[in-house]
Amino acid sequence: MKITVIGAGSTYTPELMEGLLQRAEQMQIKEVWLYDINQRRLEIVGGLIQRMNQAQGEPFAVHATLERRAAIAGADFVLTQIRVGGQQARHDDTIFSLGHDMIGQETTGPAGFAKAMRTIPVILDICSEIRASAPNAWLLNFTNPAGIMTEAVLRHGGVNVIGLCNGPLGMQMNIAQQYGVGHRDVDLDYMGLNHLGFVRRIWVKGEEVTQGVLETMAAKAANIPDLEVDAAFAQSLNMIPSGYLRYFFLEAEMLKVLKAKPKTRAQEVMAIEETLLRKYADPDLKEKPPELEKRGGAYYSTAAVELMQSLHSNGGEKHIVNVRNQGTITDLPYDAAVEVTAIVDGRGAQPLALGPLPTAIRGLVQQVKAYEELTVEAAVTGSYAKALLALSNNPLVPSVNRGKLLLDQFNEHHQLGLR
Repeated sequence: MKITVIGAGSTYTPELMEGLLQRAEQMQIKEVWLYDINQRRLEIVGGLIQRMNQAQGEPFAVHATLERRAAIAGADFVLTQIRVGGQQARHDDTIFSLGHDMIGQETTGPAGFAKAMRTIPVILDICSEIRASAPNAWLLNFTNPAGIMTEAVLRHGGVNVIGLCNGPLGMQMNIAQQYGVGHRDVDLDYMGLNHLGFVRRIWVKGEEVTQGVLETMAAKAANIPDLEVDAAFAQSLNMIPSGYLRYFFLEAEMLKVLKAKPKTRAQEVMAIEETLLRKYADPDLKEKPPELEKRGGAYYSTAAVELMQSLHSNGGEKHIVNVRNQGTITDLPYDAAVEVTAIVDGRGAQPLALGPLPTAIRGLVQQVKAYEELTVEAAVTGSYAKALLALSNNPLVPSVNRGKLLLDQFNEHHQLGLR
């Protein structure tokens, strides 16, 4: 098996490597190829990856390269974890959005739109190389906004793709810890879009525990009421929303919090990454350092490696992933990307039927899906009109006029070339 990591200069990569080393024999991994456009980061992160591999007896060969085609050729799995424009672009998107009194967050709202517009052309270019030199490969996408990236590849990429986010697995892990079981003992009735998902029911070892989990969460929420939805609303909803729903349910409060921060999250991450890179450059370091936990992305490695193993072994396990809807959620388009529970085996991810969205969340989910579809169209066609329509459909853009001003700012600053 050949595994290729696109964006391997990411400080997340040692986390992924730890998981690959743990299952190298089980998954019959022969080669891991690391590709990045940033030579400095590739040398530093790649050096640590090589030392981690050597410390475990070199179960597979590790190659680091600046040549993307060589990295992709003949791969069985291609993992994408790229950030077009780096953290600086993320910072700029946040500042621009907040300057127009809109949420600045890299996956939701207008900042997520800007990141998608920069990233979709690059992801589709990677797909063209997969079609040419690794046509049977699985593209596993971690790049945010993960739902929009999966939507773009499903519609225009022409490759096997599954979108992946560590958020749903984090929910499983937390519930598993609460009940003292393994995360595979926890089943979630999960439906929605990436960073816009809802858990309707929960089972632990076959026993439904939904109400118990909801009550536990309500008790915890009482300790931080300023950033939690009102208890009456939470009880009425009777579902567990993704943490990112705060930006929609508490838009005014979250906007106030973001504007009051002395630094953007991008600035915080830049500082963390420089500290990590200095650690990684230590020739005596041969394992993932504990400081990596500050970077976020808990369970990233587990999510990626377990998914690869299910695809490789024809395992038939359940995973919460981003896949083509195929009628799973009956009131979303058949070809749309959705985040749902699926059975994963050698054929790919087969989503479990869910039926219609609950009325309480249907309008929000459908509106965000319309925004995502229009964003993909805008990025593929370069249409200013489609981009403006995309932003106007985003629930976190409260004014079409201000949305247009922000779009013009994004278009000029990032040289999007919209016309």
